[in-house]
Amino acid sequence: MNGAATVVESVVDPELPMLTLAELGVVRDVRQDGEEVTVTITPTYSGCPAMDAIRADIRSALVGAGYGRVVVRTVLAPAWTTDWISESGRRKLADAGIAPPGPALRRVAGPVPLSLGVRPPAVACPRCGHGETEVLTAFGATACRELRRCPACREPFERVKEI
Repeated sequence: MNGAATVVESVVDPELPMLTLAELGVVRDVRQDGEEVTVTITPTYSGCPAMDAIRADIRSALVGAGYGRVVVRTVLAPAWTTDWISESGRRKLADAGIAPPGPALRRVAGPVPLSLGVRPPAVACPRCGHGETEVLTAFGATACRELRRCPACREPFERVKEI
């Protein structure tokens, strides 16, 4: 791993500051060619409002570490998936009281299938471990999170949805 990659791997996500961008799976590649560093990132979804902040934070970290020219490229394919969140990232989410996502659904190319009446998998409370929680709202602080509540400890918590 080059020094620039080490710097980039320390940059935290502006919306989930307990995670680095690398743990979130947003950083795809870091290449250094002389004075130029090119960082390739993939947003968690194409309309992610934090992308400008993420690019600025990466540039700032690299310039602060003495790298001259920094290029941050955004690629949308393949699309980011919650499966790219590292195991350490999942632990950090749970430690922060945010339920990490389960495995993302595998889809084939073509129309998105619609399944009516299928019960979503149970989500355990990250605070007390109770196995059944309820959705309060389908959207939390960001579109990729939902707000839930545990009937056992009565505590609300956020959950990162599978994408």
